[in-house]
Amino acid sequence: MAHENELAGVLAELAERRLEFREQRYVPKDFIARLKQLGLYRAATPAKFGGEPLPPAEFLDRIERISAVDGSTGWVASFGSSLIYLAALPLETQAELYRDGPDVAFAGGLFPMQAAAPTERGYLVDGHWKFASGCMGADVLGVGLAGDADTAGKPRTALLRPDQCEIIQDWDVVGMRGTGSFDVVVRGVEVPREWTFIRGGEPTVDEPLYHYPALAYASQVLSVVSAGVARAALDYAKEVGGGYAGVTGAPKLAERPYYRIEVARAEAEFRSARAWFYDLSDEVWQEVLAGRPATDAHNAELRLAAAHLAKVCSDVVGRLVEISGTAPIHVGHPLQDLAGDALVPKQHAFLGPSVFDAAGAVLMGLPPTTPGFR
Repeated sequence: MAHENELAGVLAELAERRLEFREQRYVPKDFIARLKQLGLYRAATPAKFGGEPLPPAEFLDRIERISAVDGSTGWVASFGSSLIYLAALPLETQAELYRDGPDVAFAGGLFPMQAAAPTERGYLVDGHWKFASGCMGADVLGVGLAGDADTAGKPRTALLRPDQCEIIQDWDVVGMRGTGSFDVVVRGVEVPREWTFIRGGEPTVDEPLYHYPALAYASQVLSVVSAGVARAALDYAKEVGGGYAGVTGAPKLAERPYYRIEVARAEAEFRSARAWFYDLSDEVWQEVLAGRPATDAHNAELRLAAAHLAKVCSDVVGRLVEISGTAPIHVGHPLQDLAGDALVPKQHAFLGPSVFDAAGAVLMGLPPTTPGFR
């Protein structure tokens, strides 16, 4: 894994190139290669195939630090964790997948799930999928197939090479503009059965990381992007507070009590949500390392902490915009970009309002209220 000076070098380059990524709407392959040098795309590769699996909290910390420089790049880098899903593939398929090395960038357009006609060898894949974040730099792409009798209704993912897919560059949004969350189209490609897996299915690899709750981890890696964005917004608010004076001749922002109070409250709320988020991750990881299975309550708490962090971070950035006078109304103002980036994680299905309902149900001894909660 990367040393601090290597990470610092990548972050410095990212600071210089983040506008480039936003304008072209994706993180290019050459920078994905830089992220691979940091070990982010082997952090969820099984050790038996040359990977260097990271404890979840360590991976989350690295994604947060990248996101504090650019949320879009943090979002793309977060999918280095997605290889935990691929641990459900047959071992022979995984050996082929990692034949050229453990640094594999995976991107998936999983929704809307499409029906696929079964063939003698596998499935005939044909359809159009949304939100394939990071697809422009991916080594392998996944698309979502509707569940069938063999999956007990759970969705299946089919893996394809990039040259088997068409990417439609239609990503035009106010937040996370550089994620390249484009559409993926596949027309009549037969995918062998062994190159498909049940999303959230039982892993064929017996290593600790693959016993950590997979869907909870998937929600954490997205939520922690919002933490990086909120950290950047708080740092910006403190930095400019002493220098910005309004056109009306009013005192500088830092000299106004309401500004100091709101920045302090935002800092406290952010740090509290973040601390719970990381503490829970470490607590569940220690259970996994001890050989004890993660419980439904563990999963619910991880999902709840992730959704809570995403909401707190979005609220924090929104409040900083509100107290910053007229400056943020201008196009290109840093807080405008950060507010857009902070909005996206909490809007994701993994982190939206339904998660609070499902988690609350589990914590009260009831079944989760949404499918695919674990």
